[in-house]
Amino acid sequence: MFADANPRMNRLIASLSEAEWLRWQPHLEAVDLRLGTVIYESGGPLSHVYFPTTAIVSLLYVTEQGASAEIAVVGSEGLVGISLFMGGESTPSRAVVQRAGRAHRMKAQMIKDEFVQGPILHLFLRYTQALITQMAQTAVCNRHHSLDQQLCRWLLMSLDRLSGNEILMTQQLIANMLGVRREGVTEVAHKLQQAGLIRYTRGRIAVLDRPGLEQRVCECYEVVQREYRRLLSPSGLSASVHRFDGGLQRG
Repeated sequence: MFADANPRMNRLIASLSEAEWLRWQPHLEAVDLRLGTVIYESGGPLSHVYFPTTAIVSLLYVTEQGASAEIAVVGSEGLVGISLFMGGESTPSRAVVQRAGRAHRMKAQMIKDEFVQGPILHLFLRYTQALITQMAQTAVCNRHHSLDQQLCRWLLMSLDRLSGNEILMTQQLIANMLGVRREGVTEVAHKLQQAGLIRYTRGRIAVLDRPGLEQRVCECYEVVQREYRRLLSPSGLSASVHRFDGGLQRG
């Protein structure tokens, strides 16, 4: 079992007013998410919305042939299951736990009821816009930028959702997320290690030089970070949202 994590470590839950928090609290269920666990399958029903606190979840697009590529990543800044309040009963993407940890979930009907009640819908829609930006930028990055830049982007976005500088992830899983061959990830990881930016041991990546990664990454990382800051920082929220810790911790 993972160490207990306060649901208000999730920045969307932290933004709730005291009255909203008291109403939500009995309906939030703590869950431990193991690495590789599939929360949602593409086309499958949505029974809950998940609010990660220490876990990180990857959203993957899966082709009819079974190939997959990551289109977005969700950590303590957001939620998994936006289709529920965007009019859908199923999700077009697969949601897989990228980093083991804790999340809190709420039943689908409860979140639907809450969404029509009050100010929280403005925050959720802002988050959805930021997530859409991340998805679009990921598609552009995968099409037009080098694997070196893609891996740097992926590492930085993962770090933004962690408290430390280590990422537990095999090269094969990273290759699956990026939709590339493992050999390509191995070659790029070796280059980054030789440059002194990371240290890679089996299943574990330690980032040694974050500023170095930021200099090496393409513009996609900053585009996404800027949108999260614009939409989810205290100054970007509507007056009806009482408080919010503000976007991602870094960036």
